[in-house]
Amino acid sequence: MAGNSSDVLSPKQPPLPSPLRFSKFFQVIVADNYFTGSKDNLKKWIGHPRFELIRHDVTEPLTIEVDQIYHLACPASPIFYKYNPVKTIKTNVIGTLNMLGLAKRVGARILLTSTSELYGDPLVHPQPESYWGNVNPIGVRSCYDEGKRVAETLMFDYHRQHGIEIRVARIFNTYGPRMNIDDGRVVSNFIAQAIRCPSFLSQSLVCFSGEPLTVQSPGTQTRSFCYVSDLVDGLIRLMEGSDTGPINLGNPGEFTMLELAETVKELINPDVEIKVVENTPDDPRQRKPIITKAMELLGWEPKVKLRDGLPLMEEDFRLRLGFDKKN
Repeated sequence: MAGNSSDVLSPKQPPLPSPLRFSKFFQVIVADNYFTGSKDNLKKWIGHPRFELIRHDVTEPLTIEVDQIYHLACPASPIFYKYNPVKTIKTNVIGTLNMLGLAKRVGARILLTSTSELYGDPLVHPQPESYWGNVNPIGVRSCYDEGKRVAETLMFDYHRQHGIEIRVARIFNTYGPRMNIDDGRVVSNFIAQAIRCPSFLSQSLVCFSGEPLTVQSPGTQTRSFCYVSDLVDGLIRLMEGSDTGPINLGNPGEFTMLELAETVKELINPDVEIKVVENTPDDPRQRKPIITKAMELLGWEPKVKLRDGLPLMEEDFRLRLGFDKKN
């Protein structure tokens, strides 16, 4: 278990902030290397006078003037981070060092989006921020799990040694529109699979055999799902607040994978089959956040229930996959 908050108090005064912090005008600069992202997700903002998009990899230094840094970089899908584990850990370590270096140079406040994955396969349930985790340091998920743990270490070391203003969010499973359709995460998997197995092709054709919902064995493992708008609200509150964190941001509603599959089936396609498949190594058995700190320090708790958020994601996926909704 971790110590109290006095363990992380900064002994140094933070660097002087950029004059931008006192400006009435603002600009949003997005840096992305498109390893998992897409320009399509930002097309509505391209051309806006206060929006700028840069193709850049955070493993390389970035020289810009900013007053706040949301360090969101890192593939979060197992498919992507297992595809290139070295790139993943470089993003977490070198990328975080570069973003902290930028924050130090311009006196910016920096927020790290850490992850519930640093709790590993938890021996404490549900998970408070004081839990140190149970992580395999040499497993196939370690590039992500341990990478984020090192990123948090770097954040607090820069805070203590250089007085950098930091904020650390530990994000639990999040879902919503514009996610990668085939990124391997369970909600996007289930919705895409349900849509790709329609109950009919037209009024004259009967149901054909399409993709089943593939639930990894045993199906009793649990996750908590937070809708993206709730998460964004939590991140902004954390950035604008006075607490360094780490603070859990997630929906404390807990579902087994079979319960999630049944809910997707009920809401999207009652005809789709549910199939149990082999599990991946080091898959956590349970995951549920304690969000007391977020409620007390940020006045935050999620508002969107799973049954309300899934149809919003379905609508976006149908549009991109080219499948009309059934009558």
